Amino acid sequence: MPDPRVEYSPSVSDQVKTTTCYMCACRCGIRVHLKDGRIRYIEGNPYHPVNKGVLCGKGSAGIMSHYAPARLRAPLKRVGPRGSGEFAEISWEEALEIATGWLRHVRETDPRQLAFFTGRDQSQSLTGFWAAQFGTPNFAAHGGFCSVNMAAGGLYSIGGSFWEFGEPDWDRTKYLLMFGVAEDHDSNPIKLGLSKLKARGAKFLSVNPVRTGYSAIADEWVGLRPGTDGLFVLALVHELLRADRIDLEFLARYTNAPWLVVRNPGGADDGLFARDEGGKPLAWDRARGAIPAETADLSPVMAGEVTLPDGRIAYPAFHLLAERYLGAEYAPEAVAERCGIEAGRIRRIAAEIAEVAFDQAITLEQSWTDVWGRTHASITGRPVAFHAMRGISAHSNGFHTCRALHLLQMLIGAVDTPGSWRYKAPFPRPIPPGPGPAGRGAKPNTPLAGNLLSFPHGPDDLLVEEDGTPLRIDHAFSWEAPLGLHGMMHTVIGNAGKADPYPIDTLFMFMANMAWNSAMNPGEVIRILTEQREDGEYRIPHVIYSDAYFSETVPYADLILPDTTYLERWDCISILDRPIGSAHGAGDAIRQPVVAPDRDVRPFQDVLIELGARLGLPAFVNEDGSPRFKDYPDYMVNHQRMPGVGPLAGFRGADGSKVGVGEPNPDQLRRYIENGCFWRDHIRPEQEWLKHANRAYLEDAKAKGFIGKSDQIVLQLYSEPLQKFRLAAEGHGAKQPPAHLRERVRTYCDPLPIWYAPLEQQGQDLAPFPFSAVTQRPMAMYHSWGSMNAWLRQIHGANKLMMARSRAEAMGLAQDDWVWVESRSGRLKCQVALMEGVNPDTVWTWNAIGKRAGAWALAPDSPEATRGFLLNHVISEWLPAQMAEGRDFRLANADPVTGQAAWYDLRVGITKAAPEEAGLTAPHPEALRPPPHMPGPPDILRYSVKTSA
Repeated sequence: MPDPRVEYSPSVSDQVKTTTCYMCACRCGIRVHLKDGRIRYIEGNPYHPVNKGVLCGKGSAGIMSHYAPARLRAPLKRVGPRGSGEFAEISWEEALEIATGWLRHVRETDPRQLAFFTGRDQSQSLTGFWAAQFGTPNFAAHGGFCSVNMAAGGLYSIGGSFWEFGEPDWDRTKYLLMFGVAEDHDSNPIKLGLSKLKARGAKFLSVNPVRTGYSAIADEWVGLRPGTDGLFVLALVHELLRADRIDLEFLARYTNAPWLVVRNPGGADDGLFARDEGGKPLAWDRARGAIPAETADLSPVMAGEVTLPDGRIAYPAFHLLAERYLGAEYAPEAVAERCGIEAGRIRRIAAEIAEVAFDQAITLEQSWTDVWGRTHASITGRPVAFHAMRGISAHSNGFHTCRALHLLQMLIGAVDTPGSWRYKAPFPRPIPPGPGPAGRGAKPNTPLAGNLLSFPHGPDDLLVEEDGTPLRIDHAFSWEAPLGLHGMMHTVIGNAGKADPYPIDTLFMFMANMAWNSAMNPGEVIRILTEQREDGEYRIPHVIYSDAYFSETVPYADLILPDTTYLERWDCISILDRPIGSAHGAGDAIRQPVVAPDRDVRPFQDVLIELGARLGLPAFVNEDGSPRFKDYPDYMVNHQRMPGVGPLAGFRGADGSKVGVGEPNPDQLRRYIENGCFWRDHIRPEQEWLKHANRAYLEDAKAKGFIGKSDQIVLQLYSEPLQKFRLAAEGHGAKQPPAHLRERVRTYCDPLPIWYAPLEQQGQDLAPFPFSAVTQRPMAMYHSWGSMNAWLRQIHGANKLMMARSRAEAMGLAQDDWVWVESRSGRLKCQVALMEGVNPDTVWTWNAIGKRAGAWALAPDSPEATRGFLLNHVISEWLPAQMAEGRDFRLANADPVTGQAAWYDLRVGITKAAPEEAGLTAPHPEALRPPPHMPGPPDILRYSVKTSA
């Protein structure tokens, strides 16, 4: 019988509000329980399409991030030297006046001298638009040092990508291959999906140097050496081609495999597609010769040389593909040693992929109509699905590795079919989507027209001067990184310190901890931020920073604009930015304030909109100069990027009945709240498959404003935009790279995926550095966002360097020994931990657990500061200096196509520390001084307890 003394169902709350979680980037729906106006409990929203009620430990622990003592309390003005931590609290009016004064001077003189860079926020559609209105080309967001290779590789190949733009068909796939996925990314949907796979008995193969998280429950773990994923994938391609286990019908109908490529070595048209007078690409039909490749009844020749009507020689793109990957250099025996996997195992995995894709194909009796108007009674799928993330992206060869994965998908016909990888609406997008990036012709008091982060189609779209000098401070969209789609946040401070290509006056950052874990080398960043010119002025005169917490970057800024927590503000998870769609329909979401701030803080989005009005940015003021938007929720409802298209796609129109396109609805936010703070579109069954060539889907997507036209989106095995860059490097066209970059562009802008050793490893003696060193993201943390969270700190309060037990013991190392870790760029000291589930040539650690003493309201003797460490201290933003034409030059330690930071190319050596060196990690900079009026580090952090606030 129940014990009458026990209250089995205590009253948790007197009010429940829905909103969207922000403890990682999954954007799960949550229900927040309040009692007496304070947060008591957070649970998943069972009706939300992303997580369906599931909530991870991070999401549940959001309460402790909200009540963390590390929260900033008021605007701050630096009154001592940078880094001293000497600040004075000021009013918001004074803070905004200071910011407006600095920014107005820049805008009235040279708007390029504002560098506006934001971290892992989800407001890029606002922040990028604001920067363009200001008139600076120097805007970027988090993706450049996280996963732009993933986005660019996908968007230039299949018009979508992994994670936010696509997902496996969890309900039908029979074989899932996961590459480089850490357990903090998309965690709840992946856990839900993997549980379905396990229940159905589908095979799950994980490729990762480290066997943690998802890899630990995989049916097969492939512990490749870091940076060799692309070589492994191309060996699989070799085997599938050799065995003739490819989907030629899919390739002919949905990809540019039959498009004819001109073969004219040395000519200006070499490697470009042959086109008719109207610019349409040509294919060789068996009966009719060269005709437009889009012809509905095309019967294409897929291999062999053809002579075009004008006498030029051409080959189908598939011919060039097969010619390359059937080469001996891609055979399993040729790549096995480099990858660290047996040749027989590569062949067996390729055979398994083929067997599932072709011998276990799925056919659904679902009629649909293609773009040519032909109705099909069924749809056949290849039930092999792929998922990948930052582990393959954060290498200097990551762009081509991502392209290689998409090539493999296309070869077996596993794109948006039953059981394969599927587009999340509003994807797919045209390849490449939209116009090139804006940024030319920056002038005082003048907005820039277009998107600052967009998609080059060729050299003419690059942001460079006549002599090839970059127009942007980060060198994105230059010959150094032609497809720098997300910008290069990791190079901004270094380039600004050298005034390369020009000095900046104001660095404006939001949620970007560039003095610690967001810098590839924090010591170098701190040096530049504190460096002074001969006149005594700082090298970067003004630094404005917005964050909700006292991070390691706060002491190095001049003006602090304190943000709220995610439970105190409105937010927009926009269809224009990072939507929450699925294969079954588009979606977006909002956050609503669950509680009011109890400190003198403001949502960053509100602050940005007010600054826009104070500066008179055209889109943020009315004709009489008055503010156009009262605050961010007003902007979310009433801003229109183009007629009828705004930040939120749901409940548009005067009565809320329109989807995607419709006039602003003054009741829109209430409708979202009533619906659980999200909106989800539901496409019809006949629209669900082969969206890239599905007439009903494409016409519907156009009508809703997701794409500009409803033409077929032809998947790109062979990338003509990349070939255009290569031709420029060979001396063709009006815009060509500088001499010292010609060979780099010619080599890496290959129209077909290639593999090459990581750039940092090509030019150095690796003998002293026998280990690859990488970081993993723990499931209980996201980036460094849990540093202030008392509950999550108990799971990961310190980190060690993990290494294979066999290698460690051979080196005389034991569990918990202290070691020195040395790279070409620096050295650090930490403890080791021994394990079995790691590639023997690899060491790794949890990312961003080590913190600087004094930050995040952590006690100076906290485990994060004394036993935790940051691998970034031995990474460099720059490759070793190079020489060309009699001068030294430096290039970013990044992918040469996209500019993505190559975090995982690091090589290190390990030596045992002396006994007297044990006990404290190094480097160990002095403790940071907290801002005024912040509470001291508590011994025990409590919330909603009668004896404590």
